[in-house]
Order: sequence, then structure tokens, then C-alpha cells
Amino acid sequence: MAIIKPFKGVRPPKNIVEEVVSRPYDVLSSLEARLEAAGNEKSLYRIIKPEIDFDDVIDEHHPDVYERAVCNFNKFQEKGWLVQDPEECYYVYAQTMNGKTQYGLVVCSHVDDYMTDKIKKHELTRRDKEEDRMKHVRVNNANIEPVFFAYPDNKELDAIVRSVIDTPAEYDFIAADGVGHHFWVVDDKNIIARITSLFAAIPQLYIADGHHRSAAAALVGAEKAAQNPNHKGDEEYNYFMAVCFPDTQLNIIDYNRLVKDLNGLTPAEFLEKLEAHFVVEEKGREIESPTGLHNFSIYLDGKCYSLTAKEGTYDDNDPIGVLDVTISSKYILDDILGIKDLRSDKRIDFVGGIRGLGELKKRVDSGEMKLAIALYPVTMKQLMDIADSGNIMPPKTTWFEPKLRSGLVIHKLE
Repeated sequence: MAIIKPFKGVRPPKNIVEEVVSRPYDVLSSLEARLEAAGNEKSLYRIIKPEIDFDDVIDEHHPDVYERAVCNFNKFQEKGWLVQDPEECYYVYAQTMNGKTQYGLVVCSHVDDYMTDKIKKHELTRRDKEEDRMKHVRVNNANIEPVFFAYPDNKELDAIVRSVIDTPAEYDFIAADGVGHHFWVVDDKNIIARITSLFAAIPQLYIADGHHRSAAAALVGAEKAAQNPNHKGDEEYNYFMAVCFPDTQLNIIDYNRLVKDLNGLTPAEFLEKLEAHFVVEEKGREIESPTGLHNFSIYLDGKCYSLTAKEGTYDDNDPIGVLDVTISSKYILDDILGIKDLRSDKRIDFVGGIRGLGELKKRVDSGEMKLAIALYPVTMKQLMDIADSGNIMPPKTTWFEPKLRSGLVIHKLE
């Protein structure tokens, strides 16, 4: 059962919401955040990327940066740019991109569900990134940004959400990137009780995006429990904020690879080596999308090639062995190009499909990169199968769009 609860959200007044909200902290650089927040003292970047407030270049992990985060969080509340709801609520958060809308419920999930794997993971986390977000949660005593969960589709929850969105939205705007954001407050106690009850019948939730934020939030909650001699289990720090979407509404887009060199091979030698495990077909001058599972597109020396994996290179009965990232990692990146560790090798870069195949072509044509590999996207079913089996996906496998907007609502740990 999934343990969730409503919470007293801290959020911006309707008339300034667009000034406050921001992209997530981890999708842009400090310089990009500084430019986006220029001239806007209400920007949430001043809390989630507070290094932008310093004139000189400063390490984003410097103690003064974390201290500035909490100073700014307090300032936002003092000035009324963030205001706490008087009662515990759930919230509906919808996003519209390319004519499609997905509807999520903003809830507080229980730390114990994370620790006992009722909240399923599919990626490894890095301790340095966990520690960074843990410091941010500690100093602010709040989950400033939500994590992104999926849950198995539930018809009654769908019906409740439909009834909520029939009422006027609290927030309704289109961001600079063209994505629509729509937000409702659910304060009816009967509806709140029913949502809590329905989630209690859901056996597990799945982290779609935000593994480091999830780990950090849960670990800080566990720290607080250990430090409290009067811990009872119902304190607010036992919970962290998540937006939960039905799995059937979510799409994962491709996450592609760029490689700086061919490991000493000529293009002809590289193509010849590929033929051991792939059917290789030259396609033309423009990079094309893969046609389906186990088909890849590569772009090399101004030409696109289709690669179709031969039988024996994959195992459709193995949740990891079926993945195209597994096939490409083993038979292209490792065997031929000598790239063993996708997390640390500086010869490889990763590009989310939201940037388009044109980004891959541009970076190869410029000479910055030698090779582009376009992959067919992973499905939500594959992600959930891997999480259910206790396996971990290879690095840089999933890319979700649209990203959650930060600052629509914040959860305090007290």
C-alpha cells in the first residue's frame, strides 16, 4: 500500500505565480539560471540555484550558497511571495505539451515507503548529488521542488481528477517554452479522504524522474526521525512531496548518445565492425529516427545509417537485456569504441530527444563530435518491469517531458 497524505502547501499568490515559478534546478546551468532570473527578485532560482545571487563566480556547493537559499526562502515568505495554505490539501497539477495533457496529483509520500522499496527505483544515484540535495532540504527544512512519480492507472482516481478540473484552475499559464501549466487546490475533506484511501490500495509507486531528490528527501526524513527522541511517526518530516501521474498518461522520449572519436578506427573500419552484430544500411544525408525496438540510427561523416540488431544480441525475456541502451552500450560503445563507464567517460555525451535529431547532426557536422547514436525510446512498461524486478537501468536511459515546474507548491517539514 502507498502511504500518502495531504499537506499545507506553501505557494505563490495567483497574480505573481509566473514570476515565481521556474524550471527544475538540474536542467540548466548556473549561468542560464542567472540570465532567466535577471531583473526578477521573485524568481525561485534564488532559492534553488542561489549561487546566482553572488557577483563573483562561486562554487554552487559553497556553504554560503546554501545559507543564501534559506535566507531567500525566508524572505519570499516574509514578503508574501510564498504563502502557506491554512489547511492540508491535495493539488492537481496538469501539463499540456504538443496538444496532449497529463494530470498529476501532488501529494506527500512516506519516507518508509522509499526505504522499504514500495517506491520503486530504476536508476542508481550518486552520493555527491544526494548530499547536495540533502543539504538543500536540511537548511530550508522543506521540499522546495517535487519529485515525479508514476502509479498504475486507477479509474476512480481518474474520475476524481476529472471532477476537480471541471472547476476553475488556481493557476493557468503557458511558460516560455510553450508548455501549459494548470493547477487546482483540492480542499474538500471527503475527496481528500477518498484519495488517501485509494492510494492505500496501490501496491507501489514508481520514480519516473528525480531519483536524487527522492533519495535526499527520504534520507533527511530518516535523519530527523533518528534525531528526535520523541519520534512518533506522524511528524511532517516523515513525508516528502511528489507529483503522481497515471502510468498510461506518461511518455518517455529518446535519450541519445554522442561520441567524440572512433577509438582509432576509420569510419569504414567502424562500419565493418558494426556488421558483426547489426544489419547496416546507408540511408542518406539526414539523420532519421529509429523505426522500432532494436533498430538504431547513427550519423557519421555526413551520412545516416540504420542499424538493426541481429538475433542473439538481445534477450526479450530479460527486462535489462531487451533494452536498446543495453545493446548499444555493449556492442557499440564498449566492444568497438572502448567506452566502459557511461557515468564517467569524457568521450561520450547525452542529448535528450526534446532537442531533436537536428542537435545530433549539428554537433557531428561541427566537428565537436564524431558519431551520433539515436535510440528508440524506452516504454513505461519496460521501466516498471525493471523496477518491479529490482533491476537498475543503464545510465542515461529515460528522458521525461514535459518537466515539472518548480515553485507551484512547496512542502515544509514541520
